[in-house]
Amino acid sequence: MKSPFLRLPAPAKLNLTLRITGRRPDGYHNLQTVFQFVDLCDWLEFRPNASGEIRLQASLAGVPAEQNLIVRAARLLKDHAGVTAGADIAMEKNLPMGGGLGGGSSDAATTLVALNRLWGLGLDRETLMNLGLRLGADVPIFVFGRSAWAEGVGERLQVVELPEPWYVIVVPPCHVSTAEIFGAPDLTRDNDPIKISDFLAGSHENHCLDAVVRRYPVVGEAMRVLGRYSRDVRLTGTGACVYSVHGSEEEATAACEGLSRDWTAMVASGRNLSPLYEALDEL
Repeated sequence: MKSPFLRLPAPAKLNLTLRITGRRPDGYHNLQTVFQFVDLCDWLEFRPNASGEIRLQASLAGVPAEQNLIVRAARLLKDHAGVTAGADIAMEKNLPMGGGLGGGSSDAATTLVALNRLWGLGLDRETLMNLGLRLGADVPIFVFGRSAWAEGVGERLQVVELPEPWYVIVVPPCHVSTAEIFGAPDLTRDNDPIKISDFLAGSHENHCLDAVVRRYPVVGEAMRVLGRYSRDVRLTGTGACVYSVHGSEEEATAACEGLSRDWTAMVASGRNLSPLYEALDEL
């Protein structure tokens, strides 16, 4: 084992666009989206143990350990590689659940990447991405670790270099069910596909937005309030989080301060390289 201890971030992501271009025979949807990371993170600590057990400290309230994506990721990797060692994992949870920021998927990806190193497995990134896809459609982007144009269910990734603006992210007081939104009868599923150049030219639609706002009006209210501070306000994923785009930290901070009396709001910086890999490069 290469290291007795690792402390690594599990960063949030934003969907800078989200298009639905069809429904697959397996019930999933064909998507086009652009992922960018931000510097808001959960933090995970990993220590190997000789017991062979995966032990998670401070699990999430209401989420049994067997269902926690961290535990599932660790066990999946352990089974795939035939590892006899175990791991003790501690989590500092900062990202909201059900917010569209990918917190659970990011936690799973950081677990795969960290334990691959901690256990000295030497698996390549593609293998880890394929394992991650078995846990959820958003896990591969966090293993991939670069801002990307994504298609399929979100697993076909192509690196795209983006501006790295400042964002204000608002967390409305609701939990949006992704399954509910993708199963909504009023969700338009046959939108025309676009090209990366269309996105770069300003095509930033989120095709889930109308269905989300109809069911969760507070999301629409959050977007209206954010619109006082920026002309570019978007929904990430299926929400509930919404965000505005700003040209400077000072501008974003001023907007966040104006919102903070009535809303849970955070300032974040866009990152084309995942903070996970920034941290690994420093080890």
